[in-house]
Amino acid sequence: MNRRRTPNNFTYVSPCVKYMIFILNFAFWLFGGLLIGIGTYAFLDKWPDFTNGLVKVETIYDVVLNISLVLIMAGGVVFIVSFSGFVGALRENTCLLKFYSLCLLILFLLEMAIAIMGFVFPHTLQSILEESFTDKIIHTYRDDVDLQNLIDFAQQEFRCCGLSSEGYMDWSKNEYFNCSSPSVEKCGVPFSCCINATDISSGLVNIMCGYGVQESSVAEASKKVWTSGCIEVVRSWAERNLYTIAGIALGVALSQLFVIYLGKTLEGQIELQKSRWNS
Repeated sequence: MNRRRTPNNFTYVSPCVKYMIFILNFAFWLFGGLLIGIGTYAFLDKWPDFTNGLVKVETIYDVVLNISLVLIMAGGVVFIVSFSGFVGALRENTCLLKFYSLCLLILFLLEMAIAIMGFVFPHTLQSILEESFTDKIIHTYRDDVDLQNLIDFAQQEFRCCGLSSEGYMDWSKNEYFNCSSPSVEKCGVPFSCCINATDISSGLVNIMCGYGVQESSVAEASKKVWTSGCIEVVRSWAERNLYTIAGIALGVALSQLFVIYLGKTLEGQIELQKSRWNS
């Protein structure tokens, strides 16, 4: 009985799978490089503050709350993982592909753990975030311009003030807004807490709109500023849009699993091709 001979130019490696992984990861590799570039630029822009001791990086909170360092680290992770993905696919290197698949799997498991924590124990997660970050973020509001802009953006977009359940009173923990401060901003809150911070006629922002509200009751303060903390507001928003968020999370999870599947498929095809060459 004659056996069919495999053509000499036959390959078990699917060009479709190979170049799909290559193109996808090359795009993410460029994106990672962009994040590193933006983060580095922001870091160097604040370099005089680092050298003068105005900005310190001594604890994990100092790193997490430093936007430039977060961008650099996130970009570095994306850059390295996607580099191993597209080079591993292009060069048909199983070691790089195994590293790539392992990193994606670890990332997927971390995301699932956070998602489960958020969906099943939302109040517990809220408490952890409030206890871990409120004091640090409020204290460093004026020390880091990038963080300040991010806080102002969040307070304006989510119509909140402060972070914890204490709401606008969180700002009493800031040295500029504390009622015992000699600053003109004492007993106040940032302008981003104000309900109407921008004058309609002139289009100018009234940075003094939140001055003195800490001395008012919640009922009086609510006429001028948002009084609820941002973490609580975001949690309530997430609960109102639970199905939408769950659908997006499911789509992201399935996409990640599909990419992991492609990586393992290509890895298996390469191993099969190598066994053919060695036989």
